[in-house]
Amino acid sequence: MTESTPQSWHARLAELGLRLPPVAAPVASYVPAVRTGQLVMTSGQLPFVDGGLRRTGKVGGSVEIEDAAHDAKVCALNALAAVDDLVGLDSVARVVRVVGYVASAEGFTGQPRVVNGASELLGRVFGEAGKHARSAVGVAELPLGSPVEVELTVELR
Repeated sequence: MTESTPQSWHARLAELGLRLPPVAAPVASYVPAVRTGQLVMTSGQLPFVDGGLRRTGKVGGSVEIEDAAHDAKVCALNALAAVDDLVGLDSVARVVRVVGYVASAEGFTGQPRVVNGASELLGRVFGEAGKHARSAVGVAELPLGSPVEVELTVELR
C-alpha cells in the first residue's frame, strides 16, 4: 500500500490507532454533509466526544492552544465520520479545503496553530492526498461555547 493510493483509508486510520466516531447529531437545522458532483462538503463539526463537548471557552483565555489543537483533531475526525456516512471514506480521492473557526480571547492571534490539529491529522491519514487549502478564522463565539469548529471539503474518486 502506498501513501497516495492506499487500499483503504479505514485501514490507514486503524494503522494510526484511530477510529471514526458516530456521526455527530446536528445542533440546528442542517445535515452533517452534502455531495455535489465529485465534492463532499461537511457542515462545521464541533469537538463532540460521546455526544458532548470536550470543553468550552475561548482559546487564549480559558483554553490552551494545545488543547484547542487537539479539539480541532477531534473536529476533523467528526467531519470524516460525516463523509464516511454519506459516501464512504474510501471513496475520497483527496482533501481539498479545511476551514477552522477558533473562538478567540481578545488579542489572540494563534488561530493557525489551533487549526494545525486538524490539518496534521488529515496529513497523517491521507498523506499527499491530505494536503489542502485552508482558512483559520478567529471568531467571538461558536455554537454551545465550543472553542473550535472545523469543516472539510473533499474530492471523490
